Amino acid sequence: MADLKEATYSVAGGYDIHLKEAGSGPAVVFIHGSGPGASGSSNFRRNIDAFVDAGFRVILPDLIGYGASSKPEGIDYTLALFTDTLYDALRQHGVDKASLVGNSLGGAIAIQMTLDHPEFSEKLIMMAPGAVAEQASYFTLPGIAKMRSGFGGPDFNLEEQRRLIGNLMHPDSAHLISDQLVAERFAVASTQPKDVLVRMKTPNLGPRLGEIAHPIFVFWGLNDEFCPEEHSRLFLEACPDVRAITFARCGHWVQVERASEFNNYSIDFLS
Repeated sequence: MADLKEATYSVAGGYDIHLKEAGSGPAVVFIHGSGPGASGSSNFRRNIDAFVDAGFRVILPDLIGYGASSKPEGIDYTLALFTDTLYDALRQHGVDKASLVGNSLGGAIAIQMTLDHPEFSEKLIMMAPGAVAEQASYFTLPGIAKMRSGFGGPDFNLEEQRRLIGNLMHPDSAHLISDQLVAERFAVASTQPKDVLVRMKTPNLGPRLGEIAHPIFVFWGLNDEFCPEEHSRLFLEACPDVRAITFARCGHWVQVERASEFNNYSIDFLS
């Protein structure tokens, strides 16, 4: 994997946002999703080199509550908090304009950031983006039920971490769960408070999708149990410049499960 430079920025509220980057050229910000142990580098390990080799400046932030960023307790983890702290850090990092690549919660942040700062976003690539329906509706989906675990407690262990990663993918992709990935995410999960999940609050941005005129590419796994594939039609019907691809026998992690195809389609879209 490409050598990653690291930086940390103090943002509003006194929080620290950590990020890594590699390559040079037009900026592409990869925004990871939620879940125990998530971080920018672990979620996009199979994509970094392809984008760097294609001539892009790859930026991998850790959201507040994740990776090496601050993990405050006793607060609500709102979409505005994720978006505002990330935007602050990116501007301090010297990023004036970027294409945004977001998975799940990361996709929701990409949408919110584009609505808040349309001049900042260039193109959007989203893999099963969240927050396009009422938050309560997501809790009825089978993926959420499977994520119940001992996270945040003394009984949380490596095997439980491995199981949670497996829930994100179709069974055909189980071979992609390496010991390195499990250990990397477990190390992060061991430092996270429960609040990062139990006090997460997201709005329904579905009614606002039509405000986004930027070019959009949405990817979905047909077997996604966290964000239903039918939500791709919300973008196709509301936004003026959208293309969408659905992969069979694929879960919530298109960028991992179908990395080669995802990389090729995305790089062509950004070029």
